[in-house]
Amino acid sequence: MAGKKKPLVVITRKLPDPVETRMRELFDARLNIDDTPMSQEQLAAAMAEADVLVPTITDRIDAELIAKAGENLKLIASFGNGVDHIDVAAAAKAGIVVTNTPNVLTEDTADMTMALLLAVPRRLVEGAHVVIDQDKWGGWSPTWMLGRRIWGKRLGIVGMGRIGTALARRAKAFGLSIHYHNRNRVSPALEDELEATYWDSLDQMLARMDIISVNCPSTPATFHLLSARRLALIQPSAFIVNIARGDIIDEEALIELMEAGKIAGAGLDVFAHEPSINPKLLDLARQGKAVLLPHLGSATIEARIDMGEKVIINVRAFYDGHRPPDRVLPNRI
Repeated sequence: MAGKKKPLVVITRKLPDPVETRMRELFDARLNIDDTPMSQEQLAAAMAEADVLVPTITDRIDAELIAKAGENLKLIASFGNGVDHIDVAAAAKAGIVVTNTPNVLTEDTADMTMALLLAVPRRLVEGAHVVIDQDKWGGWSPTWMLGRRIWGKRLGIVGMGRIGTALARRAKAFGLSIHYHNRNRVSPALEDELEATYWDSLDQMLARMDIISVNCPSTPATFHLLSARRLALIQPSAFIVNIARGDIIDEEALIELMEAGKIAGAGLDVFAHEPSINPKLLDLARQGKAVLLPHLGSATIEARIDMGEKVIINVRAFYDGHRPPDRVLPNRI
């Protein structure tokens, strides 16, 4: 972009310092230093004057907002992998390119999923709270706070993409038997490596698993993929982990089944109405039936910097007259 006027890039949230510094060097970057989330009115104002908007997954960029965009806005370079918060079709119709930051969160998200797979059956968070409150712990006992072994159990992975595959490799090392349901069956070589069993029927897989992990993307097709009917198929002794998106599970139905003792426990890093969390889920967490995390799946310094570098590459490619490497098209979501 040498010799050209720097594009005005509005960044909706605070990003890691190295990313913001590089953006200031390359672009006319407007930072959000105090990290206060933008209202819809503030987003509309930003889109009216920006050349590039860099939103995050907490910013809802719907068709109504896109219709108010200024004529200079030609790129929405989202800081995040998912694009369910952006109306990609409306953006395309308005001549606005949308990009994301794929393939940098795999290992961190798989690590956090594995952490929840251990934390829920072994009651790790509940135990940590007991130690903090010394009055609740009278010392070791053979029958106190017993959890469930994960070695030898069946893990059902819903969505065998990059993260699901990375999770399967970790889980296999912990002695879990790998099962999966996916839109497309993975290669025979990968199935052999993971000793994985493919289920064409999600219903049949859910009914047979000891632990279920949700790792598929959020799309209109996966909204409430784990519906009340499907959740009712799960064994009462089974645990469920979701680190993908909250709307993939019917949260109300999950809560009802857990309250009734028909699902043993849940580890959730995402919720249906973030950042609000259903008070009933909080009660279940206090009872030790759920482990709840504040959307930490990709929360590592390395991942956030990698994401920022992806944003920068996409913006530079676009303004150098090239196709951004991470462009998202409406028919791909």
